[in-house]
Amino acid sequence: MTEPHPPVLAVSTVIFALRPDAESGFMTLWLPLVRRTREPHLNLWALPGGWLPTDEELAAAAARTLRETTGLTPKYLEQLYTFGDLGRSPGNRVVSVVYWALVQSGEADAAAVDDNVQWFPADRLPDLAFDHNHIVEYALWRLRTKVEYSRIAHAFLGETFTLAQLRDVHEAVLRRALDPANFRRMIESSGTVVDTGLRLAGVPHRPPRLYRYNDSQTLAEQGPLGPLVG
Repeated sequence: MTEPHPPVLAVSTVIFALRPDAESGFMTLWLPLVRRTREPHLNLWALPGGWLPTDEELAAAAARTLRETTGLTPKYLEQLYTFGDLGRSPGNRVVSVVYWALVQSGEADAAAVDDNVQWFPADRLPDLAFDHNHIVEYALWRLRTKVEYSRIAHAFLGETFTLAQLRDVHEAVLRRALDPANFRRMIESSGTVVDTGLRLAGVPHRPPRLYRYNDSQTLAEQGPLGPLVG
């Protein structure tokens, strides 16, 4: 009787950034993809990733493969899900531990871009290798669910921001317009942001207030494990 081959472990990363959509002009979610240079799925686009070495932690491997393929080094990586359906890859069974990250537009602009690394609108992806379309769909669902109750939108912003800038992030993620007055009331009553007492400089008319996130809520959201980047 032939001994079964053990599953092969891999890591992949879904990384989102806000960028203007060339068609609408509005800010939308984009993600970098890498072109496969070997079979299976030669020349198809795929999520950044690679095999998991036996001597490397999961988060460190995700950070390394992302850095090697795109040049991106996000400060925050969170484990998204483990995908291991039978037949998701030809040959040996492959189990992928998928991470996700959110980066600011300036960080995204510094990413390596060439014939084999390109940015794509998250809602208008081509057919990807393996089950990566399904993975991105799941990541989008998680992001859109989480942005309404957590401080995850902070990853797209600087340390301080206006409520209009924060609303822009929510609208881009949720793909719908939000009433400014209702949004302000919701955010101010949630206790997630703190008025810094400062105002945005260099704008006409009355400068808007600058806010920051309430740091006391960070531990409660991340839990005792917290995300680790190696």
